Amino acid sequence: MPHSFICRYIMGLLVFHATSLKAEWNTKDFQKREHSLTKPYEGSGFGVPNWDFQGSTMVTSNYIRLTPDQRSKQGALWNKIPCRVRNWEIQINFKVSGTTRDLFGDGFAFWYTKERMEIGPVFGSKDFFSGLAIIGDTYSNHNTPNHQHPYLSAMVNNGSVSYDHDKDGKHTMLGGCQVQFRNMNHETWIAIRYENDKLTISHDMNNKRAWAPCFSTEGVKLPTGYYFGMSATTGDLSDAHDVISIKTYELDTADGVSKEERPDIQPETEFVVTPQREHKEDPEESTSGIKKFFISLLVILGIIVVVVVGIMIYKNRQENNRKRFY
Repeated sequence: MPHSFICRYIMGLLVFHATSLKAEWNTKDFQKREHSLTKPYEGSGFGVPNWDFQGSTMVTSNYIRLTPDQRSKQGALWNKIPCRVRNWEIQINFKVSGTTRDLFGDGFAFWYTKERMEIGPVFGSKDFFSGLAIIGDTYSNHNTPNHQHPYLSAMVNNGSVSYDHDKDGKHTMLGGCQVQFRNMNHETWIAIRYENDKLTISHDMNNKRAWAPCFSTEGVKLPTGYYFGMSATTGDLSDAHDVISIKTYELDTADGVSKEERPDIQPETEFVVTPQREHKEDPEESTSGIKKFFISLLVILGIIVVVVVGIMIYKNRQENNRKRFY
């Protein structure tokens, strides 16, 4: 077999393998540049085309930092142009880093909402929002035994429900997964895919250039004409939250499915909580070991007190009886 043919054959295999690997990770659909953000960020320091930023956000040549690794900071980045397409996918290259190993917070969020540029208490943006939030929560307020943090989750809201920080959004969570994305030395990505009323969240935290599933749920109805955004916040604990790139794609619409805009519908899913269907309080969680110890100690001390008092009363009566006898 000629040497040139062998070389061409090997090169063909390599190209085929590289193409296959890329197809697993990158969408083949049309990129919407007006909703995308990639380096170099034109106009660094003076603004970014098609994007607004606020709060502690700082634009550099290599990343857009929503919050520095300092306490009590909030920052956000918002697309200026509403999204008019029904089906879309967003791939976000981000980085969360900090100097501490065990204590850090609070997290970041991706938004597709009716409102934009409103600083607030929900990971740097407003509460009672209308639309979709994908939350990367790095600090557990609830101390739930079901999962550890960092945790990636989703919430759909019609503007009537408050995000419950104390429960880490437990009662309004569509789904989620535990994802270790802090202090990675390689690129970290998440993908939000919305197609035919199905929401799919994926991630690449191992630099394998292939998506790993987080969760998927159907029956999610989102209006067209909402805005994409990113926000982050720190509290008593802190992390640096950086956005490296945002790539937005318009997905093909299947035959028989309407491509028309639907700006007038309300965000809807079977998991949206309305004021008439507020969640019930959690059943009292199992008592911790420390609480059990103190409760047991109090019970024992109570028994001892009762016994001692009983003995004293008994001796006192015996003494009175002897006095009357004499």
